[in-house]
Amino acid sequence: MLTYNNRLKQLILPEYGRNIQNMVDHCATIENRDERNLCAATIVDSMRILFPPTGDPEEYERKLWDHVIIMSNFTLDIDMPYEGVTPETFDQGPEPVPLMRTERLSYRHYGQLIPRLIDTACSMEDSEERTALITLIANQMKKTLLAANPEGVDDSRIYKDLRNLSHGAINVDAGQIRIHEYKQAPTPSGKKKKKK
Repeated sequence: MLTYNNRLKQLILPEYGRNIQNMVDHCATIENRDERNLCAATIVDSMRILFPPTGDPEEYERKLWDHVIIMSNFTLDIDMPYEGVTPETFDQGPEPVPLMRTERLSYRHYGQLIPRLIDTACSMEDSEERTALITLIANQMKKTLLAANPEGVDDSRIYKDLRNLSHGAINVDAGQIRIHEYKQAPTPSGKKKKKK
């Protein structure tokens, strides 16, 4: 009669496979402490063969011993070469990730970078470099808007948004800067061309 994996006990660390888990389970049943220590060392050697060490060898060795303890549900009583991992290690969750954005974006489709670039352009003195930066910003704004609305974007909207985001400091039109025409790339058909 066949035994299917879905009827067996769930593996704690599935990357090592069922055989290593069975070895750990057997090791936990050995009563003699010296034999149990020898069995655990043999399991670690088997794990090292399955997954050759990468990086710092001492750290890798510690990780293998920790995994043996974890696979035994922290019940394996052996003399480890390192301080063993405890269940309390996993009780505390990760540190919360602080949010970077503090201000509310009024033009969310442009993201955070475009308003920063506009602020940089506003702080510059009137020069060719400032005009070039404004042109780059306007073209990037058009690309971003086209990604959100593939139907098309009117250049006058870009000029208006530039004026609003700069609080009137950048007031340009089609005569001063040129915004490129972008076409949406055709989607691949998925059919391969026949060779002639």
